[in-house]
Amino acid sequence: MIVILKQGITPTEKDKVKSFLKEKGFIVKEIVGQQDTVLGAVGTAHIDIRTVEVLPGVSSVVPISKPYKLASREMKKEDTIVSVGRVRIGGNRVVVMAGPCAVESYDQIMTIAEAVRESGAVILRGGAFKPRTSPYSFQGLGEEGLKLLRKAGDAFDMPITTEVVSPRDVEMMAGYIDMFQIGARNMQNFELLKEVGKTGMPVLLKRGLSATIEEWLMAAEYLMASGTDQVVLCERGIRTYEKATRNTLDCSAIPVVQKLTHLPVIGDPSHATGIRDMVAPMSLALVASGASGVIVEVHNCPECALSDGPQSLYPSQFDKLVRDIQALCPVVGKSLEKVPRRTEAKSGEKKAESASGLAVAFQGVRGAFSELAARRSFNESIELLPCHTFADTFDAVSSGKAKYAVVPIENTLGGTIYDTLDLLAMHPEITVVGETLIRVVHNLITLPDAELSDIRKVYSHPQGLAQCRKFLSEELPDAEAVPFFDTAGAVAYVAEKKDKSIAAIAGEPAAAFYGMKMLRQNIETDASNFTRFYVVTREENASIYRSEAKLNKATLSFSVSDEPGSLALALSVFSGNGVNMKKLESRPIPGKPWEYLFFVECELPEGNVFDKFTEEMKEKTVSFRLLGTYTAAR
Repeated sequence: MIVILKQGITPTEKDKVKSFLKEKGFIVKEIVGQQDTVLGAVGTAHIDIRTVEVLPGVSSVVPISKPYKLASREMKKEDTIVSVGRVRIGGNRVVVMAGPCAVESYDQIMTIAEAVRESGAVILRGGAFKPRTSPYSFQGLGEEGLKLLRKAGDAFDMPITTEVVSPRDVEMMAGYIDMFQIGARNMQNFELLKEVGKTGMPVLLKRGLSATIEEWLMAAEYLMASGTDQVVLCERGIRTYEKATRNTLDCSAIPVVQKLTHLPVIGDPSHATGIRDMVAPMSLALVASGASGVIVEVHNCPECALSDGPQSLYPSQFDKLVRDIQALCPVVGKSLEKVPRRTEAKSGEKKAESASGLAVAFQGVRGAFSELAARRSFNESIELLPCHTFADTFDAVSSGKAKYAVVPIENTLGGTIYDTLDLLAMHPEITVVGETLIRVVHNLITLPDAELSDIRKVYSHPQGLAQCRKFLSEELPDAEAVPFFDTAGAVAYVAEKKDKSIAAIAGEPAAAFYGMKMLRQNIETDASNFTRFYVVTREENASIYRSEAKLNKATLSFSVSDEPGSLALALSVFSGNGVNMKKLESRPIPGKPWEYLFFVECELPEGNVFDKFTEEMKEKTVSFRLLGTYTAAR
């Protein structure tokens, strides 16, 4: 059963409810959701639910209809995110795990680990104990294989996963690995499931060769009832009458399972097909089906492999596959999980992270308005990470090179910065946590000894030139206006050229940073020139930035069906709940011609109104995503 607790329940009342359920013979798990805190009570005991409903602090009790309880979507509506070291599996992420079918030697596992890490894998797989159909086939190196796998994982900063085949090996293996694998042949080895579950460690549970979806989820229930809630399901093909492939990859199981359970689901195209040339297309099919990742076999010399060589990719094939997956991710509203390798900085190389671990990325060069926005959003002691493009800025946050980024979203004269909207759509792991406003004051910046009469060319971003058109036409009518990629970059260019005949239009910070002179100040045509910036970060860091903020604004995106009135129906949810819309934009959806994603900024209402609003939006739209909640800039 699911015991929904009242929002004002006291810790004492909660403890009494837990104790009551445990005394009745239930296993009790507390689940904190976005809207409610619930207690999941599972077991063989029978009880009149009315005796629970009358307990102080209990709002209601809902029976779970599914035979699997802890794994069911009824128990937990939000997706579970499984953490394996620094890697997070589930939600809007696509995780790539890779490595050889079996660990064969030190040189072999180190070579493959380096190759897959370089290409984008974030978890290293490799078999130490190999259950084989034939007793004469290679069975693995055992504990020695675990030691080699651990060395490779540590060397290339990757958590490791490997299959456990015997309950007696669980304790020993737990000291080496980061994630257990339960193979297809052991999916219903219930004693093994119990022992692995007791460790509380993450588990990758493969679907059995002939298992139904319900049997698969019941196996997950064994793990969760025994002590772990960090379970990842893995579709690896089922046995059918077809002989052209090793198994039949059941991609249709992915969306079905995601409706039934909150646990993440990945796929294993290597074992599903058994054929190297089919691994890449089936990997993409799994991602397109909604899988949270793939686990792929890679070998540097497949023809010499001691196990499953024909289905193992060459490193070059794996490298292309990862790039193809990354290209597909935005189409399905996900992003490729990237975990930067922790290595010592090379001699003379400056680390992006400061001593406090806070690095903030921005687009442009030093002295840009975006740098000013970053400093105002944080403080002067932050470590700054200039990025060449907006995409580089988002990638820095996604990969962990920077903890935050400050990116422009709108200018009072130039309008919306669409690159930022498009990149937010492409990076579901990134959320908006703050907003800041910068007054854009343009200045004519020159070498220290230059005069107005010397100027023959003026460099700046096209918007900077446009916003100073009146000054240029009146004060420098004969000077050529030259578009440049960035205002501060234009100042850096003038400083580098040391030519008195060229100038730049930019802000005061750029002049100060490059030691240049502000020959004329406040030259913009319209003084009411402001740029609004978003502060963005990965979802797991959001609560840190928001911890002391009074949230009063939200940004969201949604798409609607192609039929009359669908957009009007979605927009009616705003007025119906008294949610004040502040901004509405539409952008084309990559990979889906003539389909559009709508972006909305709105005021965040008090109380539970917004929770009701979001639920209604999900019902009346094809897709809905809350991009972030934050404090509006003043």
